[in-house]
Amino acid sequence: MKEKILSSLLTVLAFSALQAQTSVVPASPRLVVGITIDQLRSDYLEAFMNLYGEEGFKRLLKEGKVYSQVAYDFKHVDRASAQAAIYTGASPFKNGIVATQWLDRASLRPVHCVDDRDFIGYYTEECTSPKNLLVPTLTDELELATRGESKVYAIAPYREMAVMAAGHTADGAYWLNDETGEWCASSYYGDCPRWLERYNDKDGVPFRINGLQWEPLLPMSAYDNPTREGAFSYGFVGDYRFRKLKASPCMNDEVNRMVTALFDGTSLGDDEVTDFLSVSYNAGSYQSESMHDSYLEMQDTYVRLDKDVASLMELIDKKVGLEHTLFVVTSTGYVDYVPFDYTLYRVPVGEFYINRATALLNMYLMALYGEGQYVEAYHGLQIYLDHKLIEKKELRLKEILERSAEFLAELSGVQKVYTAYDFLLGGMSTEYEQMRNSYNIHRSGDLIIEVNAGWKLMNTESRDEELVYDGYMSFPLVFMGAGISSAVIETPVTTDCIAPTLALLMRIRAPSGSHAPPAPAIRR
Repeated sequence: MKEKILSSLLTVLAFSALQAQTSVVPASPRLVVGITIDQLRSDYLEAFMNLYGEEGFKRLLKEGKVYSQVAYDFKHVDRASAQAAIYTGASPFKNGIVATQWLDRASLRPVHCVDDRDFIGYYTEECTSPKNLLVPTLTDELELATRGESKVYAIAPYREMAVMAAGHTADGAYWLNDETGEWCASSYYGDCPRWLERYNDKDGVPFRINGLQWEPLLPMSAYDNPTREGAFSYGFVGDYRFRKLKASPCMNDEVNRMVTALFDGTSLGDDEVTDFLSVSYNAGSYQSESMHDSYLEMQDTYVRLDKDVASLMELIDKKVGLEHTLFVVTSTGYVDYVPFDYTLYRVPVGEFYINRATALLNMYLMALYGEGQYVEAYHGLQIYLDHKLIEKKELRLKEILERSAEFLAELSGVQKVYTAYDFLLGGMSTEYEQMRNSYNIHRSGDLIIEVNAGWKLMNTESRDEELVYDGYMSFPLVFMGAGISSAVIETPVTTDCIAPTLALLMRIRAPSGSHAPPAPAIRR
């Protein structure tokens, strides 16, 4: 009898201990909010900290788990490839989104990463879908895990950011029309919702654009302004007024207005099934000005961004409750669009002309293999060879690629040349892996040129000019909510950990294309 009583007591104690353990595990969040901030930099975020309120960035950094050393695991990151990597947990090598645009081999014309003629647009002539995204996203996995009961929406200034976050199975993706200022959608995600029609017809950007003005949000005395005197004032007028708006911090307020309309028009976050909202903001340089020329504007950009983050959190607290919400905040990385003339300071740099390089390469290949247009096209620093001509001449593609790489490597300013075979055969160094991750067999060229840092990429045909910058630029990754404790983690991580980390916290499987483990110490 004593043994039976003791056994029963042990069973009760074990069950009670199990209940106690499970009770401290936080429930799955009712809403996950992914905030991607285009061009956000850690140094700017920290430099302007004294200008922020208490409910925006300061709250995120104080209450969240902050990963301070974050990078992408591939090179040549832009808005589309960054957003795709965040939501798939995979690099362009797997997910196929090598850039916002790439060269289509069949037509030899640039194609946009979300173009799809099979679907019409609402409030836009652009035809859009995520068909070029070759692997599932985190939001796709959420819809599959809940058998379509989850509600998934994405809102961004740019359609590529909205679609890459929404994925293949979302309820809606919305972006701003460059020409009309109306919020757009695609028939891929279903019929145009009535709430979107009401918003565009009554409260949309075109009704307010003439009265919008970007001026310093704080008194001038609050800013550190060592480079110039006086405030600034920008209006949004003329043929490109909506594009100017999208490049300014005022666009972030418009994103928040759209988020409010979304909550009012849908049941997002209303039940216990986890929903997902992706929001994209902009922290880039207005009109592509240098930091030296726009230091005051950049400070105000971060001040306004802080206010918009705080406003978003306040809205979600009212609609869903912060205790039921998981936030993740990160950046698309940073690209310096402003060419700087290093020669003024006697730095040994130069100019590299891709169109001239391809012309010389074709002449070289004709000298070796006879007449023909071996170089079919180029896009950026990628060169596409004519495979049909090479096959017709019964030449070995691998040999031509090797000879071409050797030739191009001798040109001034060329640091390294990669071939398609290099990426398919694999490599060892970190730099090599980053380049391989940037490559996709269906979208990338046969030859990829790396130009020395500090040089300018020139094209006399398109008149494009770009500065090669290869330096490390840090940006943050912050998780807040869902029982996550606050801490600063200095262990370096890459953005491919974001999707599996969110999957862990949402209790679903990670996207099938992701390979990285969750972020370290996320549960501690």
